[in-house]
Amino acid sequence: MAQGQKDMEEMGEAFVTFINSSQLDPLRRVKDERQALRDRQVETAKVVTQILKDVAQIEESVGQRLLDMEEEKKQKDKELENLEEQLRQCSAKSQITDSELQFLQRELESLRHAEHELTTFQNEVDEVTTEVIPSAVYVARLYYLITKIKWEYDTPPNVLKGVHYGADLATPINIDTSTRSRCDVSDQLWDFVSTDW
Repeated sequence: MAQGQKDMEEMGEAFVTFINSSQLDPLRRVKDERQALRDRQVETAKVVTQILKDVAQIEESVGQRLLDMEEEKKQKDKELENLEEQLRQCSAKSQITDSELQFLQRELESLRHAEHELTTFQNEVDEVTTEVIPSAVYVARLYYLITKIKWEYDTPPNVLKGVHYGADLATPINIDTSTRSRCDVSDQLWDFVSTDW
């Protein structure tokens, strides 16, 4: 623009010089040159105006894209925060699950140990019962042969029930041990036993 203004000043001076010299041809030439310069200036103004409009549109488009990108960044930041919160919750759940799993593994190990002890105890009981029960059956049979008393075993703990099979008749036995002394109970039972050998 500064160059155009300088050209205008030079043309103006040339114009004044030509007017003073009163030469018509140079004056026409100056007029034509001035008109061409003005046409170039108008065309340049149009081009500059169009460039400025294009720059404004580009700035507006870039500004809108920048706003869109800012909004998208906010959404992505929010999604990231949500994902981080979900990750924290999942990590906490994972720790709880790991703790529960370890507890259950200890419980399982404890149960296996208890099962092993129970199996060992059962084996010991089986060994004892194979040895003791036959001898207990033998002792009970021996007592029956001596006393002729057959006991009922499904009675309450403080009640003695059974039947004494004497030589002449069978006598039922029903003694409440909670109301009598042990000595009385023993004496009554010995009264059933025959002393005849």
